[in-house]
Amino acid sequence: MNIEQIYTGCLAQGAYYITSDGEAAIIDPLREVQPYLDRLKKDNVKLKYIFETHFHADFVSGHVDLSQKTGAPIVYGPTAQPSFEAIIAEDNQIFEIGKIKIKVLHTPGHTMESSTFLLIDENGKDTAIFSGDTLFLGDVGRPDLAQKAANLTQEELAGLLYDSIYNKILPLADDITVYPAHGAGSACGKNMQKETVDTLGNQKQTNYALKQSSKESFVNAVLDGLSAPPKYFGMNVALNKKGYDSFEEVMKKGKNPLSVEDFETVAEETGALILDTRNAAEFSKGFIPQSINIGLKGDFAPWVGTMIVDVQQPILLVCDAETEEETITRLSRVGFDNVLGYLNGGFESWENSGKEIDTIDRISAEEFADIFDKNTIVIDVRKEGEYAAEHVENAFSKPLAYINDWLSSINNNQHFFLHCAGGYRSMIAASILQARGYRNFSEIEGGFNAIKKTEKIPTTDFVCQSKTLS
Repeated sequence: MNIEQIYTGCLAQGAYYITSDGEAAIIDPLREVQPYLDRLKKDNVKLKYIFETHFHADFVSGHVDLSQKTGAPIVYGPTAQPSFEAIIAEDNQIFEIGKIKIKVLHTPGHTMESSTFLLIDENGKDTAIFSGDTLFLGDVGRPDLAQKAANLTQEELAGLLYDSIYNKILPLADDITVYPAHGAGSACGKNMQKETVDTLGNQKQTNYALKQSSKESFVNAVLDGLSAPPKYFGMNVALNKKGYDSFEEVMKKGKNPLSVEDFETVAEETGALILDTRNAAEFSKGFIPQSINIGLKGDFAPWVGTMIVDVQQPILLVCDAETEEETITRLSRVGFDNVLGYLNGGFESWENSGKEIDTIDRISAEEFADIFDKNTIVIDVRKEGEYAAEHVENAFSKPLAYINDWLSSINNNQHFFLHCAGGYRSMIAASILQARGYRNFSEIEGGFNAIKKTEKIPTTDFVCQSKTLS
């Protein structure tokens, strides 16, 4: 028996590849399935089952493509109602893969069909659980995503999650290995540990949700501090439930090099969003007017899903050379399949053609420190928790994820300074602001990390009274 976690950092997502005696199972596969096919061929094993822990919200799974290419059936837990052929397992149903078994534990709460898969080894010993979004390391799955589909309140879903964990998972042996679907950085939880594998016994000691004295305290603890989920989550659930275009078709459509003239024509005719995936420093020096910067070298896909409301939005890409395929792949993982092409030759070809370009006023932290005073307006686009831990004194907390809510509060007649932790998120914000006509600002290179190093700017570690921008 072999268990391999295939972890994708930009999504904080874990897929699992399990083999035994010439047969294999894959749990929660990524959208692009060729690496799995290559691995199956290399190991000379047959894929027997594709297990899905639930209908994922934060990424598009590769279950449909993988099943079509291998003939292996897709397995969901009880109550799942996909639009494609699948095995809907019963609670405690057992599936055999070679000499091992996988037992389905129905664990609703995160979603109604959510299931945990218990692996029983060749000797009949309970060895591991693949807990999906039911149990994370340090946390549990958020119970506020499936309210509409389940026709239940988040409190009722949290109560179901309590029953699932305390009645189905916690009675299992302490030495069982926990393999979750996500780790730190995922929006599917709020308090995940940086580790991606642990024992159940250690989780019983370190996971706040597993140490609650009652169902009521569990519900209160799990629901406390939840931020609004990204808007693309519901659209990803629909794709995972109903099916989607093949990855090959998405890649063929998107990997379409366009000349400067054709790029401009397509943008005008389709209303496509121009997505520039270069790093923040390069983008600030010059970019196509109205384009939005979300750097590929960062939490690219989750921020695309957070900032671009509709997965059907037509997109044109401006990329560094030879990153077009990776960009299209990572967009497809979160359901953004409508890429119409990319600028052949990158931004350099646009600049060399003599077309209009725009820039962002980016200054160093030292320059900011030299002009900072008590009247300086500072907008901090980090998360609320980061701001609460420490921030520039009197700065306004305006998290990037909610930019559409606070944008109208900006007074374009007053110059302000914009920063995040290191410059990635503040450049996303700067590009959006500028595309919406806000230009009276400076973005701070290096963000709060660089500001602190100057040792010239007063900071505070408590949340100041909220203020209104005017």
